[in-house]
Amino acid sequence: MATAEPPLPIHGGCTCRLIRYALTSRPLIVQACHCSRCQHESGSAFAVNALIEADRVTLLSGPNPHSSPSSGSPETIRIRPEVGKGQTATRCPRCGVVLWSEYDGPGVRFVKVGTLDEPGAWGTPEAHIFTASKMPWVVLPPRGGEVVVEELYYERREGVWRKESLERIEALERRIEGK
Repeated sequence: MATAEPPLPIHGGCTCRLIRYALTSRPLIVQACHCSRCQHESGSAFAVNALIEADRVTLLSGPNPHSSPSSGSPETIRIRPEVGKGQTATRCPRCGVVLWSEYDGPGVRFVKVGTLDEPGAWGTPEAHIFTASKMPWVVLPPRGGEVVVEELYYERREGVWRKESLERIEALERRIEGK
């Protein structure tokens, strides 16, 4: 876990720097996902995501009404699900780096931590999920600091998410239900 709060906003972007964004608050949670979908999409053993409300991610470059592949406007693609409702991925049209994903849910973005200018700003992941499908050579931290969850924890955020994060996600869900 992080030892000190980094100054905000935290900036990030794609590899070619065409697309730049800022996170205007601390994420709800930073998690390492070991599901087979994240392994495949990241080309690695797991993906590290910072979950944050969509309205707390500010696009610094684009969008441009006359968008072209070099305009600074990210593109959003739909990824068909193996199970569930699927997701959209927002990526740079030039270098193809995925910046964040959104699932059919309550307005939360899963920002790819590796796209942050300071990917270690909040320390190590607060939780590891879908660990039943982790690579056998990945050694998880001892239970204590980080939470290790065998399967989904989204149904039971208590005990995993910080109190402030629980309050923020509940407020977001109330806002969405009220629309």
